[in-house]
Amino acid sequence: MFRYKQLLKFSLFFVVTACLFWLVYRDQDPAGIFDTLREEVHYSWIGIAVVLGISSHVSRALRWQLLARSMGYRITFGNSFMGVMIGYFANMAIPRMGELTRCGVVHKYEGVPFSKLLGTVVIERLFDMLVLLLLTLAVVVTQFGRVRLFLDTHEGIREKLSGIFSPGWGWWCGGCALLVLVVLLARWRRGGLFPARARAFLSGIKEGLLAARGVPRPGWFIFHTLFIWLMYYLMLYVCFFSFEFTSHLGPAVGLTVFVLSSYGMVAPVQGGVGAWHFMVIAALMLYLPAGHEGLAKTFALLTHGAMTVLYIVLGVACLLYLPVYNRRK
Repeated sequence: MFRYKQLLKFSLFFVVTACLFWLVYRDQDPAGIFDTLREEVHYSWIGIAVVLGISSHVSRALRWQLLARSMGYRITFGNSFMGVMIGYFANMAIPRMGELTRCGVVHKYEGVPFSKLLGTVVIERLFDMLVLLLLTLAVVVTQFGRVRLFLDTHEGIREKLSGIFSPGWGWWCGGCALLVLVVLLARWRRGGLFPARARAFLSGIKEGLLAARGVPRPGWFIFHTLFIWLMYYLMLYVCFFSFEFTSHLGPAVGLTVFVLSSYGMVAPVQGGVGAWHFMVIAALMLYLPAGHEGLAKTFALLTHGAMTVLYIVLGVACLLYLPVYNRRK
């Protein structure tokens, strides 16, 4: 039964992803895209972007080690890094599945309780979201006119954002959910709601969430958090130099495109396919002359494709090498 549910979920996300990708590229001539990729791309910059991407994943693995160490667990860098890369590979099948997958890898080979690892992943995401919000604020302040034009051009996105900050049913539902959560936690503390195993699992998640308070080297934790996002940004920005039509765009433009594309990765589709492309293309067209939309689509296709190939190659390699590494260890 579980496999059927997973297959159904994968099929649903795949259909949504395929539809989004088709909507973005339905008017493009495949031959024109291939000609551009063959004749007008400086692939050395794509190679640099791949190296920067690997650097961000190395830093993420090191940061995860710090969180585990704060709970008294010493996980090896090899298992931490391979868990991260297998997680990214799993996201290509089902969105957000990678978070559970990498916790499962480290739980299996390092013996760290799964619930505690899950808590550390949640706290990681909270810090990552904080950095993204700060970058968003920087873009809004420095590129206010462009951001306003972007929202005016795409009313659907503007309505979703305004719905978040305006009172309505969403706020009422959120308030009710928070009230229910408080009641459940209060009853859990008294030990009268969940069986012992469930209480132990929730306790592990709580310990993982609090892991950031006891990080042995908080300065390094902050450094890795900022370094990860710097590498993410540079991964996209150096790709500007791969094409003649984007090579003149400056770092501020790169930051705007990067921040808007980051929200495309939040969409519940495999690897952000379609949604990420749409956000990158729309952001680039704020700075490019009219008629360059086809080139912007080629840029999005190449940059996303390079990172996707990286996740697939490293993910498969880590899957194959993981048992060998742990037998040797």
